[in-house]
Amino acid sequence: MDSVFDALAHPTRRRILELLKGGAMTAGALADAFAVSKPTMSNHFAKLKAAGLIQAESRGTSIVYTLDLSVMEEVVMGFMGRLRVGDAHEKGDTCATET
Repeated sequence: MDSVFDALAHPTRRRILELLKGGAMTAGALADAFAVSKPTMSNHFAKLKAAGLIQAESRGTSIVYTLDLSVMEEVVMGFMGRLRVGDAHEKGDTCATET
């Protein structure tokens, strides 16, 4: 979970995820959307891959990135569970044993 939150902490990485919501993109096309160096973009891609938020596939001389929402869903659900979001007591409901 920590690696996902670390990856999401940077605005460039969040923007990369937003761009990938529209579908697969090459590393070059993604890099063109930012005014940063290619090594900096590579570091952002590596951080997102390590967190499991994106997947990379080599196609010829290009690397194509896709979004992997399953990891995000798992982390959000785990985080909500830790906060006890959706807990019956959180909503003000009472159990029959508490009456």
